[in-house]
Amino acid sequence: MRIAVGCDHAGFPLKANAIEELRRLGDEVIDLGTDSEKAVDYPDFAQSVAEAVMRGEAERGLLLCGSGVGASVAANKVPGVRAATCHDTFSARQGVEDDDMNVLCLGARVIGPEAALEVIRAFEGARFSNAERHARRLAKVRALEERYQRRE
Repeated sequence: MRIAVGCDHAGFPLKANAIEELRRLGDEVIDLGTDSEKAVDYPDFAQSVAEAVMRGEAERGLLLCGSGVGASVAANKVPGVRAATCHDTFSARQGVEDDDMNVLCLGARVIGPEAALEVIRAFEGARFSNAERHARRLAKVRALEERYQRRE
């Protein structure tokens, strides 16, 4: 799987280990920055990752910021992106299986490094179930997104 990874300065301390783990799992990683703890704006990196997913350059994305929330909010503005902040393995797995979540957001100031890797593994290993009820709900999410895109 190809996974786009991005972070702001607060998420940077988790980035190297996250990328190493994804590669260990056999994934191709697209590193979209940042490359230091120098202050940057999380929406810029959320946009880069979300657009890579939207364009099909990556099947999924991983965003790392201080809480995970800002990156999630920004990424969800990009059509076709279903980003969520998850700090436990159940939510990360269930978010993909039931909701077809395609971008995982983690807060480096919230989750420890080992727990972060566990959550990443749960996200990476999960697949959308295609169960009728989940497909129906996902279609409603897509219709909602399209409705508001047409208003522009």
